[in-house]
Amino acid sequence: MSLLTALALLIWVYLWLGHGRFWQSAPELQPAPAPEHAPAVTIVVPARDEAASIDACLRSLLAQAYAPLSVVLVDDGSSDGTGDIARAIADPRLCVIAGRPPPPGWSGKLWALAQGIEQTEAPLLLLTDADIVHQPGHVAALVAKAEAGALDLVSEMVALHCASLAERALVPAFVFFFQLLYPFAWVNDPLRATAAAAGGSMLLRRRALERIGGIAAVRGALIDDVALARVVARGGRIWLGHSRLARSLRPYPGFADIWRMIARTAFVQLRRSAVLLALTTLGMALVWLLPPAAALFAHGPARWLGLLGWLAASASYLPTLRRFARSPLWAIVLPLIAAFYMAATIGSALDHWRGRGVVWKQRAYAGRRAEGGA
Repeated sequence: MSLLTALALLIWVYLWLGHGRFWQSAPELQPAPAPEHAPAVTIVVPARDEAASIDACLRSLLAQAYAPLSVVLVDDGSSDGTGDIARAIADPRLCVIAGRPPPPGWSGKLWALAQGIEQTEAPLLLLTDADIVHQPGHVAALVAKAEAGALDLVSEMVALHCASLAERALVPAFVFFFQLLYPFAWVNDPLRATAAAAGGSMLLRRRALERIGGIAAVRGALIDDVALARVVARGGRIWLGHSRLARSLRPYPGFADIWRMIARTAFVQLRRSAVLLALTTLGMALVWLLPPAAALFAHGPARWLGLLGWLAASASYLPTLRRFARSPLWAIVLPLIAAFYMAATIGSALDHWRGRGVVWKQRAYAGRRAEGGA
């Protein structure tokens, strides 16, 4: 066991020193005034059965301290009155359209975005989810960031809902593992191939969208934000960070809700490969589970190596816990949280092998590819 615990500790040394400073939980989008010659922005909001949040979302967008600005809401076959709630706002800057059913090969969200983008010729497009509310200076900060860095895509991990016990236990780890998978410093480095985005809020230049062939370039992607970032980054610059200027209203009240959220795309992320699933499971067990197991149950050098590995993992989680205003004691049980994510990933594979595929908003996506672009 000493050799394995030594290997786990060496991996943590690499993660701390050579993996894009993922543990810093940075950078963060800062408030900023809009540029002097502010380009027009159209905000496209795809919405399917979002009656609980759509009014707050749209009113926060229409309250932005930015002009010229317009909003397109695409009612994607809602059955709960989402479109009627949006139309009742009656703001001339808001256009509400009824979405058409997606053609073969398209995911529902991306087809809704494509229809919304058709409604405008604005040079900047903000693609945002219907369950997010935005502070008045959010759009100005996004545009200022894009213009200052000549960026084609600016995306951000908005503040996530974190109220229930399940959310407090697992949602900060969702962000932490995303940072580990896609170190933001690497995403923002044009000399590196790493590309990712956070789909809840993405400011995209129209000319970059046209260069890649439109949203159709990723039309079948289930992890659409990462797929879009990858194709945009091939000929342009992207930026990914955190933001406190927007927050998600979507709750995950129970552990089962978060399990389903993870399982929806976890196996897709692994390209539906049994080999990648096995390697990922073994790797996570080595990095997350072996160190605390050795610290608690082994003897001699293995115990001390395991303790050091456990401390390294716990310390890496502290900046994320601070971001969510959570107790640092949660860092101690990070191995248990990682085990939950491991189990949900395996559950995602089992769902696929049982023929259940991916289901979201009453749509099935069995057999769809994980990412777009050739």
